[in-house]
Amino acid sequence: MDFVIDPPNGVSPLQIGMTYDQALEAISAWGSPSVSGPYAHTSTVKLKVDHQSMDIVAHLEDGKTVTAIELWRFENDVPDVRVLLDNVDIFRTPAKEVLRQQSERGRTVDDSDPESPEIPNVTLAFTRETGQEVPRESDGLPLYFTSVLVAGTDYL
Repeated sequence: MDFVIDPPNGVSPLQIGMTYDQALEAISAWGSPSVSGPYAHTSTVKLKVDHQSMDIVAHLEDGKTVTAIELWRFENDVPDVRVLLDNVDIFRTPAKEVLRQQSERGRTVDDSDPESPEIPNVTLAFTRETGQEVPRESDGLPLYFTSVLVAGTDYL
């Protein structure tokens, strides 16, 4: 199964701007979602699915519409699942290579925080933070991204 990241639109069939009911139906294609929120201090609601050891989270920060979608890398390699950005598997391609390719596509890459780089204009945000034992680069950072967030153009 391929998850295709389409910034700033979403990860089909889950799209930025969907209502709660639409998002619940869309995310259910990948499993049984759990719902958290809203809480007394925030109206944020999260819909989360664990799909073959990969977490998919829809953020509804106003409690009503999807504002961001986050995918977290699977702990164990699942050969038949890929997360693609411009046809590049972002969880199996070295992080530096993913960012280089995005830069070559004319996208502005902000890697001032190398553990959490962003591509603001499309809105993509990545993280390399992990508590897992993973391959690392010479600078100590994980070789691969552990999550990606896609949101609307005005999110970051």
